[in-house]
Amino acid sequence: MFLLDADSQMDCLGMLVAAGSAVNSTGDESGQSPAHLAACGGHALCLLWLLHTGADANQQDAFGETPVHKAARAGSVECITVLVASEAKLGICNLEGKTAEDLAWEAGWEKCGRLLETVRVSRQVGGPKGDGDGGCRVSTGLKRAGESLRGQYGKRARDW
Repeated sequence: MFLLDADSQMDCLGMLVAAGSAVNSTGDESGQSPAHLAACGGHALCLLWLLHTGADANQQDAFGETPVHKAARAGSVECITVLVASEAKLGICNLEGKTAEDLAWEAGWEKCGRLLETVRVSRQVGGPKGDGDGGCRVSTGLKRAGESLRGQYGKRARDW
C-alpha cells in the first residue's frame, strides 16, 4: 500500500477506509497498523491523514512499539512532528524497555533524538502528569553528547 506514489497514495487510503478498512486494524501477527507502516516509511502526509481519520497514535504492535517508535527508527523528523502534534505519548516503552527517543539515539538519528528529548523535557516541565511521558527510562549504555555533564533538570552542569 505504501509503495504507491504520493498522489495516488491518498486516494488509495481514502478508498480503503470508505470500503470499511479500519485505520487501526492490523494485518498479521506483527500487529502493525497502517499508522505504524506510514511512520516506518517516513510518509508524514499519509500518517497525518490516518491520524485525522481516527488512527491511534499510541497503538502498540506485537513488539510494544507505537508509530513514534517506528518513525524514530526510520529517522523521520516529519513523522515524529506529526505524531507529537497528535499528542503521541513519548514515554511508552517497547518490549526491550526502550522509548522512541532511545531508539533514535541508538540508530544515530541526532535530529530525531534532540526533537524527542526537547518535547519530552517540555512536557515534563509544563504538561499534565500521567500522560505516559516519563514512566520508562532505560539506560541503553550509550553516551549522548554532553550527557555526563547534564544536571538534574537536563541543563548542562557548569564549572564556574
